[in-house]
Amino acid sequence: MRIAIVAESFLPLMNGVTHSILRVLDHLQERGDEVLVIAPSAHDGEAAEVKGAEVHRLPSVPLAGYTNVRVALGGVYRVKRILAEYAPEVVHLASPFVLGWRAAQAASQLGIPTVAVYQTEVPGYAARYGVPFLENWAWNRVENIHLLATRTLVPSTFALNQLRGRGIPRVRMWRRGVDTARFSPEKRDDGWRAAVAPNGERIIGYVGRLAVEKQVEDLAALSGMPNTRLVIVGDGPQRTALETALPRAVFTGFLGGEELARAVASLDLFVHPGEFETFCQTIQEAMASGVPVVATGRGGPLDLVENSRTGWLYEPGDLSAMRARVQDLVGDDAKRRAFAAAAPASVQDRTWPVLCKELVQHYRDVLAAVPASPQKMSRAGAAS
Repeated sequence: MRIAIVAESFLPLMNGVTHSILRVLDHLQERGDEVLVIAPSAHDGEAAEVKGAEVHRLPSVPLAGYTNVRVALGGVYRVKRILAEYAPEVVHLASPFVLGWRAAQAASQLGIPTVAVYQTEVPGYAARYGVPFLENWAWNRVENIHLLATRTLVPSTFALNQLRGRGIPRVRMWRRGVDTARFSPEKRDDGWRAAVAPNGERIIGYVGRLAVEKQVEDLAALSGMPNTRLVIVGDGPQRTALETALPRAVFTGFLGGEELARAVASLDLFVHPGEFETFCQTIQEAMASGVPVVATGRGGPLDLVENSRTGWLYEPGDLSAMRARVQDLVGDDAKRRAFAAAAPASVQDRTWPVLCKELVQHYRDVLAAVPASPQKMSRAGAAS
């Protein structure tokens, strides 16, 4: 198959969108597909090829207040020209919003089917970033993109209902995979635990970007909890402010590869306070690592965390409930171990190879649904 992936963000920025694209590229390379990735320029560490895929960079500018996130410049015509020259059979729109909107229009004009992956609840970020008046505009943009898409893929029941409730047709579920070899209870490291909690404290962890929409500052509600150590894994524009707000927490900075797997498996409890997760990959990685989860009861966590079995969900904004749920697990070793034992089994059928095969089937489905073009029909008639 010949595929163009239009990435709203890509390497060297590592986030949930980039991670998903890289795993998809692994699978498509293994299949022998031809792939072009269209992404914003980065100015550092730019590769012309990633995992067998050609990468076409568009000029970009940094996003205000979040300089390592870049927004591609240019109009629909530029993207249309790239797609026309490459001539893909299908266009994959990865978390489309700015560049993805141009690509959706360009592909539509060229008659190329599109699979749009809804992965980021951008409209929900508006209030968190102090611009609530932009929320309606942002939803309008999201609706326009997905109305134009041949098929929309969502990662959770919450996202499915959210888009269908806004009148978006042709929506299907496509969850995220997890590397159960990399993220495993076997990666638990007593040496790492002793380094961050030398007095044997129970280790409560958060893993993810340190950005406003992640609401990491809510973890201040856990301060003063006896015999606990809070560990924050990740980096981002909020790090300095969070180090001030959470003075007793251990900040590891960004971790990847085996370092990340070891850190996650060495936690006693994973807490995720963000309310705008369409999925939440880090929750799934924690569960694969045998770590119980406490998370806000909105968005992707609703599908991932099973109350009273693999963790606890709390009402969004109810930080006293979050603290009570955390206290329940750090204070009861037997219950925490039971939750930890149940967590890995709950994600064993969500490996990336399985999920990527599903994605390729979605590509096939949209290709099969495309009617023959007038040019093809006229050629067929002439041949007969």
